[in-house]
Amino acid sequence: MAPKILLTNDDGITSAGLWAAYDALAPLADVTVVAPSAQQSAVGRSISIFEPIRAQKVMMHGVEAYSVGGKPTDSVIIGLYALKLNPDLVVSGINIGENLSYESIMTSGTVGAALEGANQGTPGIAFSLQVEDQGDKFADPQFSEYDFSEAGSIVRDVCAKVIERGFPDHVDVINVNIPSKVNGGYEITRLAEKLFHTGVEMRLDPRGRPYYWIDGPLYGDAGEGTDVHSVRQGNISVTPITLDCTAFRGSGILRDLFN
Repeated sequence: MAPKILLTNDDGITSAGLWAAYDALAPLADVTVVAPSAQQSAVGRSISIFEPIRAQKVMMHGVEAYSVGGKPTDSVIIGLYALKLNPDLVVSGINIGENLSYESIMTSGTVGAALEGANQGTPGIAFSLQVEDQGDKFADPQFSEYDFSEAGSIVRDVCAKVIERGFPDHVDVINVNIPSKVNGGYEITRLAEKLFHTGVEMRLDPRGRPYYWIDGPLYGDAGEGTDVHSVRQGNISVTPITLDCTAFRGSGILRDLFN
């Protein structure tokens, strides 16, 4: 029997990147799309626990899919427990915009969906495509001008390898970032610390009251071996992620402190 994949994202069910991933994976597996009905970028692993979640069966690109009125994590939970898909793998993406560093994996809805799958017992792979203009992240993802053909081939290749050989031990999520122009091959990386120089811009509304935009430019680069550096060099960054956030190296200090 063909393996089963739950395919989701955070750009919304109409996103061109999501359907490029579907086209890439359909020859390999039985793929079911369960994705947010609207844009949900940067919501991380937020879960809707104070309001009901509606999931509607829809036809898109000739494919039966499920549109979820909630977050990426909600979509995964609905797929697992309401639709009872019992997938072998959760795939999230292709996200329009890179998800690199500690910073991004903690806030990314794309990575958050894959982490939620892993937390519920199904390993996940997140795929993100670097954008050359950060403003492209805020355009309508349904009409993205990016060519996803190369990224789709990478999605198929990575998932085929994992399906054939099995998900690696001691890894919960594989975070794959694809440069806008691939100049090299796969590179196994670690997370950089930061992707953005965080800033806040204050503006005044027409009544003279302040409001704020969180902004900031990208870091130019990071240390060799990091995901940021890999993508900047044109390589495909493949980063193993674990759900266990325990800081084991700090345990001894804490024991001394509390003894």
